[in-house]
Amino acid sequence: MRTLWRILTRIAFWSYERGTWPYDVAVAAIVIFVLLSPRSWFHDQPAVGPPAPETLIVLESGGPGVPQTYRVDARLLASPIRTPELEHDLHDAMRKNTETLRHDTFRIVRIDPIRGEADTVAYYDVTIVP
Repeated sequence: MRTLWRILTRIAFWSYERGTWPYDVAVAAIVIFVLLSPRSWFHDQPAVGPPAPETLIVLESGGPGVPQTYRVDARLLASPIRTPELEHDLHDAMRKNTETLRHDTFRIVRIDPIRGEADTVAYYDVTIVP
């Protein structure tokens, strides 16, 4: 029993020299574990798609026919481009990420870029008319 405990301790603390058979067995066990472990055990997938829904914030809201202002995270857009492509991409992003605008028609009246660190665009304040 004492010998088994000593072997497990030396494996756990990786105290075998390279080229010895216990070292080779430990490396082979690690490689087998990595290659045969199911993917469902590991959930470290990269984020795909647009950022979380909190990237679209209502700043000013009025009644029907009154202009509304939304703050849109610039990460929702694939690339920071100029109007009319920017207006089209913002229109699509707002329609996809806002439940109230999903089925309604609206027109973008004004787009104000809000700059963040290193003078990059962090948000857009978008004013729309329903």
